[in-house]
Amino acid sequence: MQSAISLSLSSPSPIARSAVANTGNACWPMPRSLRFCGLRREAFDSAASFDASSLRFVRLNLQPKHSSLSKVSAALKSNGAPSSSGFDYDLVIIGAGVGGHGAALHAVEQGLKTAIIEGDVVGGTCVNRGCVPSKALLAVSGRMRELQNEHHMKSFGLQVAAAGYDRQGVADHANNLASKIRSNLTNSLKALGVDILTGVGTILGPQKVKYGKGDSGDKIITAKDIIIATGSVPLVPKGIEVDGKTVITSDHALKLEFVPDWIAIVGSGYIGLEFSDVYTALGSEVTFIEALDQLMPGFDPEIGKLAQRVLINPRKIDSYTGVFASKITPARDGKPVQIELIDAKTKEPKDTLEVDAALIATGRAPFTNGLGLENVPHLYCIGDANGKMMLAHAASAQGISVVEQVTGNDHVLNHLSIPAACFTHPEISMVGLTEPQAREKAQKEGFEVSVAKTSFKANTKALAENEGEGMAKLIYRPDNGEILGVHIFGLHAADLIHEASNAIAMGTHIQDIKFAVHAHPTLSEVLDELFKSAKVKVSASSAVAEPVPV
Repeated sequence: MQSAISLSLSSPSPIARSAVANTGNACWPMPRSLRFCGLRREAFDSAASFDASSLRFVRLNLQPKHSSLSKVSAALKSNGAPSSSGFDYDLVIIGAGVGGHGAALHAVEQGLKTAIIEGDVVGGTCVNRGCVPSKALLAVSGRMRELQNEHHMKSFGLQVAAAGYDRQGVADHANNLASKIRSNLTNSLKALGVDILTGVGTILGPQKVKYGKGDSGDKIITAKDIIIATGSVPLVPKGIEVDGKTVITSDHALKLEFVPDWIAIVGSGYIGLEFSDVYTALGSEVTFIEALDQLMPGFDPEIGKLAQRVLINPRKIDSYTGVFASKITPARDGKPVQIELIDAKTKEPKDTLEVDAALIATGRAPFTNGLGLENVPHLYCIGDANGKMMLAHAASAQGISVVEQVTGNDHVLNHLSIPAACFTHPEISMVGLTEPQAREKAQKEGFEVSVAKTSFKANTKALAENEGEGMAKLIYRPDNGEILGVHIFGLHAADLIHEASNAIAMGTHIQDIKFAVHAHPTLSEVLDELFKSAKVKVSASSAVAEPVPV
């Protein structure tokens, strides 16, 4: 999807990668005229802390409009007809990733004549170079890890011979999954009548787009509104030479062309952690190189400490913290990969490593080459391209929010309600604020913060699976029961987080959600116990629904 856009309006403002340190915490300049899904500008201020009050939140009207087949049918029939707005299309989306796909489907449902431009392949970063193929690899690593754990298998009374794997078979599984999901997305767009236009999209001016191969065959179309959904590319800091073979990014690693005996991973965030899970399960030794003073810097510190004890310490993983990889040279002429480390603060030389391969996992950068968009109305930017929250489901939610706005609805997405997950074994998930962020916010605004915790060791389903290692953590306001953040480490944490994220999105407080009933025995009871253990100073804020006789 990264070849889907070329923007040639005012003077370009390319991002200088050389100015970015390899911590994965880069801040990106935002063009003044872009509208970011209805968020107020302070939500995109790189210096601003996470502040729920800066996000206007409109509670959704839970009318069953999404189940209205007549509305979808009407939209489908009208998508091929001339736009009622006098333009070729009501909405043109540049980039057919998960964000563009979600926006397109919602636009058709709202009766908008819609086109989507894609210069690469449908599915974008997530489907082709990100979350989809990586989950295929992680599915393999999870099964390998379980089969290799003799003690774990014996606890079930099972005897398993030595487990092995076929590298090409694993790689094919990831590739086949990406192909299947890509086909599904394409077919869903076609089924709803969305016009899929192939080529590079170029914004010529207000409400005007050119697409094609950049030759005489290019076509020009007009649209009442335009969405940029062009995704991201791996961020490679200055001094690192990527050859795609021994020095690689996540784009290359997902192809699994070889499994090195020893690989250095630069960055210990989501990407680095997930690949460490894959590589160690397949037999590699891993060395983390982290610019900050501790591993897993983006996670809640307490969760990060527990996760490190389970995911890093027992495995063939060592680490360097507080250092930059100032120079990385690929293997050549019989020499291994060379990595020069310097102190992150003093910039003094620290060490030199020689490894079989190096994975650059320092984050991703918005793909907005040549972005110059001053004074262009009716233009929106979603997903990785706006740099706010590089998650596929965030992109889709932002796209839906844009469609709501252009159809006259005052909808603003609350980004604090968007969950995130790291698909290691066990998994990590989170939504809202970390404890330090919550306490900083509380100090500024003058309220109290409390914390509640529950353990997977008390959960029947987790114990039945012999997976009692884990914890759930709730950060909340005891004065009114507001949920500020929830963090989970444990079995299926990525699935469990949504009860908390939906509660935040809908404005549900602890004193209400604690009355919810959870099936027994299930992992969902981890959150049930978590909410029940919170000490809120007020009673239920709304009456429980009247029981229905059966």
